[in-house]
Amino acid sequence: MNPAVLVGAGGVLGALSRHLVGERVEGEAVDTLTVNVAGSFLLGLLVATPVDGGLALVFGTGFCGAFTTFSSFAFETVRQFETGRRKQALVNATVNLAGALLAVGLGGAVSGFL
Repeated sequence: MNPAVLVGAGGVLGALSRHLVGERVEGEAVDTLTVNVAGSFLLGLLVATPVDGGLALVFGTGFCGAFTTFSSFAFETVRQFETGRRKQALVNATVNLAGALLAVGLGGAVSGFL
């Protein structure tokens, strides 16, 4: 199958899932943190697990790419900084980056146990 179709199919699922999380998780920037950490975990799990190239395109590039949201994270952090909530912006940046890095590592480690 065409790689672009595989990525697109995964992207649709990821974008819809991102929207659903945003509707259910309340609090400024909490939904973005949630999808970034969860998506990083899933990507770490996927990358460390031997899977077919097509599945990697659907779930890695497509789903995780659309589900996680670096642009929202960046926008929210800058908005917090510009509105004088500099400590909150620093915490947001630190927690998002550290959480995502730890989650991708944890996903990879969990994959080793499967």
